[in-house]
Amino acid sequence: MKKMLLVETKLYLRDWPSLAFTIALPVALLVVLGLTIPGMGEATDTGERYRDAQWPSLMVLLSLLTLVCSVLPAVLTTYREQGVLRRMSTTPVSPARMLAVQLVINLAIAVVATAILIGGAMMALDAAPPRQWPGFVLVFLLGTAALMAMGLVIAALAPNGKAAPGIGSLVMFPLMFVAGMWIPYQAMPEALRTVSDYSVAGPFAQALKDTWAGHAPEPLHLIVMAAGLVVFGGLAVRLFRWE
Repeated sequence: MKKMLLVETKLYLRDWPSLAFTIALPVALLVVLGLTIPGMGEATDTGERYRDAQWPSLMVLLSLLTLVCSVLPAVLTTYREQGVLRRMSTTPVSPARMLAVQLVINLAIAVVATAILIGGAMMALDAAPPRQWPGFVLVFLLGTAALMAMGLVIAALAPNGKAAPGIGSLVMFPLMFVAGMWIPYQAMPEALRTVSDYSVAGPFAQALKDTWAGHAPEPLHLIVMAAGLVVFGGLAVRLFRWE
């Protein structure tokens, strides 16, 4: 397991453009837009600035969605297309172990990307770090697990490695929209807010923002993320193909 983890990590590092895009794009948007868009630094009715918690939270979500909708499905579908998983099934090393290694590596990348975004928000935007650390960690792990399960479903449905990122984009951009990337949740029509509340990405973004600002996550947000993990995890198990 350790040797496989080391080998797969080296392969990921060789594909550094994908990793750089996953981390660098959200960091660049965090800093550039956070400093240039009018109103980012103005206090709201709650006394918080938009760039204190909500904007960094959305950039964390963007980084994670890029990872699970593009990078993870592309790697797994390419391995399946090349017969790597099928060949592994004939050895003592099971394909399931390869899947576990991929999830561990992607979780590590998600942690690194989030840490860099937290540091970038603190240094460039003068934002405080997440103030409710236990809640933030819980939300991060639960939401990331739910999104990874979604990524596994994309990998199961994608016919090949080239198609996987395209299918992932078709999933990623609507999720970003309902999470409030372009229209803040508070400004959404009621019908769109309802969709956002049950979209996994919406509750994830809201819970990240709440815990970043020092509030406890809402139970509904945790329930929706947990339900997403169960539903998409079950679909991934049912639909995933090793060859």
